[in-house]
Amino acid sequence: MKRIFPVIVSLITISLLGIIFVQVSWIRNMVELRQDQMVKRVEDAGAEVAAELSSKASTGAGMKLSRKSMLRLVPDDFNINLIKPPTISQYYTQYEIQEKLQDAFEKRDLRKIKFEFAISSNSTLYNLEMQSKNFVSEAQDEENNKTKIIAILPESGSQMEGLVPYEHLILIVPDFNKQVWGSLKWILIAAVLFTLIIIAAFALTVRTLLRQKKLSEIKSDFINNMTHEFKTPLATISLAVDALRNERVQQDVEKMQYFSGIIKEENKRMNKHVETILQAALLDKQELKLEMKKVSATQLVQSALKNHQLQIQDRDGRVELNFNATKDSIVADENHFTNMISNLFDNAIKYSKENLMIRVTTFNHGKNLCIKIEDNGIGMNKETVKRIFEKFYRAHTGNIHNVKGFGLGMSYVRTVIEVHKGKIKVDSTLGKGSCFTVEVPLAD
Repeated sequence: MKRIFPVIVSLITISLLGIIFVQVSWIRNMVELRQDQMVKRVEDAGAEVAAELSSKASTGAGMKLSRKSMLRLVPDDFNINLIKPPTISQYYTQYEIQEKLQDAFEKRDLRKIKFEFAISSNSTLYNLEMQSKNFVSEAQDEENNKTKIIAILPESGSQMEGLVPYEHLILIVPDFNKQVWGSLKWILIAAVLFTLIIIAAFALTVRTLLRQKKLSEIKSDFINNMTHEFKTPLATISLAVDALRNERVQQDVEKMQYFSGIIKEENKRMNKHVETILQAALLDKQELKLEMKKVSATQLVQSALKNHQLQIQDRDGRVELNFNATKDSIVADENHFTNMISNLFDNAIKYSKENLMIRVTTFNHGKNLCIKIEDNGIGMNKETVKRIFEKFYRAHTGNIHNVKGFGLGMSYVRTVIEVHKGKIKVDSTLGKGSCFTVEVPLAD
């Protein structure tokens, strides 16, 4: 697992970067292609409307005189002023040309493209005969807008063909690049979405692998701890049995009782370990059966403390009791709640230093009862505080076996508190001790 994990992460990372690179390249090419397509379609739409307008371009009534007729009928000093032909603006309104352009744009799938237009008597933006509402303001922004000028050529054979300047249709597409990106909005959203899904799948895969690696380490640690916890009482029982077989021991009643007592205590110890493991299995299956009833929390704390009196005495420790709660009745399972408090005491004793001191305080907080258990032990760092309630997790103390247990006690504490609709808070300073505060609802 240690060797293959970096390889898997590296391969997935390279693949993900490759996919992102291809996506970016594809999007860039797609935008350039869409820009070219849009320019071509705008030109085609403008050319279609210009062709329709050309039937009216410079076709007003006028005189059609041959060169010979002009020379024969007109004196040399006579000036002829041709009648100025009608313009496009005299045949069509702004709204009519707007409609023609809109129809031409819709034919070319440019329905959502915004545009401005004008009719000019020449190819410049100054001699305008007609313009749309925002044409003048948009014409000033040459950097962001795309402008197309299309000549409106008179029909072939018209009277004024080649005699007068052409009119021009000027089209402006405001915020051209922005509109190009807007036309690709859903495609881009889909591309980004699927890329994010791939990234999320990658992150989930890595997280799963890390979790599996962590579970594997926890499993190995648990097996090592369990082996040690069962090996010690088994070895003690084996030695006690060998002693009982000794003839001298068999003849001494006191020694017989002593060694048989050792066997009984070690058997209880093994049964306790088995019960802890079975209890953890029930918690996993959420099959913890509770017999809830109204009880005195103070009595449960005292009962749990009583079970640890010998351990505290062995450590030359002392206990300070401050039962300040005026109301201590709660609805709880007597057995599991006592075990939960007992685990907190056991934790304080196991991780204690010399001159063990445990302070137990109860007080009321609103409609809740608080039970605070403080010790002056070795304390915990921030990482341990964060993970203290994880199943199988055990705080490192230098020697893996100097503190007994499977790492199930605090996980059990959190589960019992949760099923009692309470909560627990942990404060700890490395080298100074820890404080666990249990808060549960008071009975009505």
